[in-house]
Amino acid sequence: MANLKEIRNRIASVSSTMQITSAMKMVSAAKLKKAQDAITAMRPYSEKLTELLQNLSATLDSDNGGVFAEQRPVNKVLIVAITSNRGLCGAFNANVIKQIKNLQVAYAGKTVDVLAIGKKGNDVLKKTCNVVGNKSELFDTLTFENVAEAAQLLMDKFAAGEYDKIELVYNHFKNAATQIVLTEQFLPLEPAAKDEKAANNATDYIFEPSKEEIVLSLVPLSLKTQLYKAVRDSFASEHGARMTAMHKATDNATALRNQLKLTYNKARQAAITNEILEIVGGAEALNS
Repeated sequence: MANLKEIRNRIASVSSTMQITSAMKMVSAAKLKKAQDAITAMRPYSEKLTELLQNLSATLDSDNGGVFAEQRPVNKVLIVAITSNRGLCGAFNANVIKQIKNLQVAYAGKTVDVLAIGKKGNDVLKKTCNVVGNKSELFDTLTFENVAEAAQLLMDKFAAGEYDKIELVYNHFKNAATQIVLTEQFLPLEPAAKDEKAANNATDYIFEPSKEEIVLSLVPLSLKTQLYKAVRDSFASEHGARMTAMHKATDNATALRNQLKLTYNKARQAAITNEILEIVGGAEALNS
């Protein structure tokens, strides 16, 4: 059994760690509320914009969908990995990295590159993948304008023929305790489903200006909004995952501290008992 000083040092160390994890939990909880409100307010707009784009594009010929709707043989793939700049958030980053490795296996025989958004993903993926860029600075000032520049870069690469397919991999925010890893196709634009086409064709629209002009102006906005929503989703998921991880760490530290205190009290009681026995034994020796 460790001596009393060692146990006291461990209790102090665990208590200090518990204070740090508790503080990080409260900070993440405060940031989560703001991030959750932002993504909750944005989702209806993003979904409606996508629905409107599908309503328009479903009535157009395939040749009028623009370069972003061009379906090509998939030889070059770009995966956008959205992780975080900081750790201590459980399996948040590991799940995204695992999904990207699964995609690499699925695209075996094809050229697969990775664009990292987040330092943690960039640090790990650059060891095993061909990372062509790092946009971790987006989380420093998370605004639509900054994300739109990154989205424009992706659109330019696809339009120039550098990649035949671009996919987003990120954590979808469901609640503070649950994050779902999603893989979304960013480019080319996915055609509407057949049942949706039938429903859309039944609706009569009056277009001003022409449908082609409306689609070609909505597509870049829709793609920028899609990437911004994905980054916002990941940002909210990060704080939810960190809050949950720090809550569990605080609970574990509390349980460990209580166990150490119990061990300390037992050792202290044993030491006192030994001292009493020595005193009694010495007194008996003097009396005899």
